Amino acid sequence: METPFIFGKLAVEQNFTNRNQERQRLTGNFSGLVNTVLISPRRWGKSSLVQKSAIDAMSADENLHFCFLDAFNIRTEEQFYLALATEVLKISASKLEVLLENAKRFMGAFLPKLSFSPGNQDELALSLDWKEVKKHPDAILDMAEKVATEKGWKLVICIDEFQNISTFENQLAFQKKLRSHWQKHQHVAYCLYGSKRHMLMDVFTSSSMPFYKFGDILFLEKIHRDSWIPFICSRFKDTQKHINENNAALIADLAECHPYYVQQLAQQSWFRTATDCSEEIIHEAHEGVVSQLSLLFQSKTEELSTPQVNFLKALLDGVEKFSSKNILDEYQLASSANVARIKKALENKEIIDIMAGNILVLDPMYKNWLVTRYFIKS
Repeated sequence: METPFIFGKLAVEQNFTNRNQERQRLTGNFSGLVNTVLISPRRWGKSSLVQKSAIDAMSADENLHFCFLDAFNIRTEEQFYLALATEVLKISASKLEVLLENAKRFMGAFLPKLSFSPGNQDELALSLDWKEVKKHPDAILDMAEKVATEKGWKLVICIDEFQNISTFENQLAFQKKLRSHWQKHQHVAYCLYGSKRHMLMDVFTSSSMPFYKFGDILFLEKIHRDSWIPFICSRFKDTQKHINENNAALIADLAECHPYYVQQLAQQSWFRTATDCSEEIIHEAHEGVVSQLSLLFQSKTEELSTPQVNFLKALLDGVEKFSSKNILDEYQLASSANVARIKKALENKEIIDIMAGNILVLDPMYKNWLVTRYFIKS
């Protein structure tokens, strides 16, 4: 029997949970070609939300098309241009001979070289003369607009892990270049999203940055437990197994409504259930998930400095005011200035996030491991 819970890959169709307001906002933006910035921590379901919203938007408007680009492994401006050109070229035609003709028309100045895997257009390999592209990147940056205009399309370019452009050499000049072209496009909109919230905030909310006020900014929140409960119950029921609402709520609570971990814990509980999922089964599954991740968590903690570990200890002990001399001395945090540096470092490592003044440990299983295993031993 196929598991009814999905994690670690896109959740679509019956595996997608709630997000009704966000979906309506995104599909409206897509249909209206409104540039959109989607910000949230890792594994909160951004990619699934974008994919689901794209499917909804295309079903309502056959003239709307999407192009998806993952910038996770893109580290240079050259790689970005190459990836963007490749993905736009892929959607420009379904037939190989037309695609080759499009490559010549849209990028002829760069003498593009193309290769394919037999029968698989998705494995298109494109190479460009970087020296020429660097001199005149306009053709690539405007390529999507040209394709959409020629075909009479509305086109949305969706770029995941967009914050990686912040690591490029001469990143400000590159961002200015992108903005100067993209803001002029009339048939193309851009949906830019990623997992490093603090980096995206720097790119899109700082008035000194080129992408300031580029589009509608959507801060993704966790799915509420009231939405998780019926979802978990229905997915158990679909596979002729049963879980009551209290135990479905327990799964959501133990995972702190973190989308990835709710799905994982629900899956592990489902695997252990013959007919009726009990509280004992859920706690056993939760212990199994934490144990499975223990080596990863140990390695992550060993990479932290002693003051960073001390800060996490204080945070999990319930400390809220870190500027107090007693707290600074008790947890050996040195000074308020050092605390600020620690927060920034842990935020950069995606261990904590700071929202509306509240400091959160992003990974609920890591948080549990610290409390029940690491700090108990120490």
